[in-house]
Amino acid sequence: MTQVTEITKSSLADNPVLSQMSIYDHEQIIFCNDNKTGLKAIIAIHNTALGPALGGTRMWNYKNEMEALNDVLRLSRGMSYKASISGLNLGGGKAVIMGDSKTQKNEALMRKFGQFVNSLGGKYITAEDVGIGTKDMEYVKMETNHVTGIPESMGGSGDPSPVTAFGVYMGMKASALEVWGSDSLSGKKVLVQGVGHVGEHLVRHLAKENANITITDINEERLMQIANETGAKVMLGDGIYDLDIDIYAPCALGATLNNNTLNRLKCSIISGAANNQLEDENVHGKMAMDKGMLYAPDFLINAGGLINVYSELKGYNREQALAKAEKIYDLTLDIFKQAKKQNITTAAAAKAIAEKRIGDKVIM
Repeated sequence: MTQVTEITKSSLADNPVLSQMSIYDHEQIIFCNDNKTGLKAIIAIHNTALGPALGGTRMWNYKNEMEALNDVLRLSRGMSYKASISGLNLGGGKAVIMGDSKTQKNEALMRKFGQFVNSLGGKYITAEDVGIGTKDMEYVKMETNHVTGIPESMGGSGDPSPVTAFGVYMGMKASALEVWGSDSLSGKKVLVQGVGHVGEHLVRHLAKENANITITDINEERLMQIANETGAKVMLGDGIYDLDIDIYAPCALGATLNNNTLNRLKCSIISGAANNQLEDENVHGKMAMDKGMLYAPDFLINAGGLINVYSELKGYNREQALAKAEKIYDLTLDIFKQAKKQNITTAAAAKAIAEKRIGDKVIM
């Protein structure tokens, strides 16, 4: 794969779409519009060297189309890396639907989106992501077979978030072993930012291990519910980045690791489920390393969800999916070893391994 540079706000403003595609070496972008349903969506196919592009659909109330395009470009590239480093025969793709998932999402909109997915003939396989649930995938399934994450009652794998959270938990434990010589999280002060489906399951894993958990989210009602069930402490506001913690687990949207937050965070490990946690992967990966923070690459440790829906394509087996997700523990340790050996960031080490398999077209 070609050398890429980070997309910046200026490049988005100055470059036409094809130039933006070339920055991350994307194969195809599909813009979807339907006036009747109000659908406005973008499907990005990053790379299909190892197989069809598989990646979830996110529905978010983006500020503008450029913000949506930036998100789908970064997310789809991350899916290529995620599939590659996990040994899956898949390429990377992603879709975003512009709008408020709470007020604008309905059966007609999702079925129309399914028609656009179907028009690609299997080059892109969709699944759920932020703002999209298994019921939405049922509607998409009415229009195309190129969909995963459908309910178990329909022969699918259902909600992939438990497997995603398990993989993140494995990556976190591997990080603890690397830093403290033991993978026990008992008593460790962990900040979980975002308690959506994945974050909630991660909190429950941590609670079972008697970690000292603080949680934060924009949904205060959900926060209180999970806090009452797990014993986690609740904190709201920007002050979360000033807490004295051992582990920071970003599990909401991306880019929370930036100049501002990295200068304030007091932790030894960064290990969470969010995609694209580094605002600039070159600058902020190095910044975290220089500050003595061990970063578990997001596309490595949050691959459990992709592993889960990939197994659905071959006849779903939850135990097999969990067993493969458990291997994230050893993969994470291997990445740390490579990074230390080459004196590079963990993000750079993971990216190099993923890109080599894609470039060599190594089918497992």
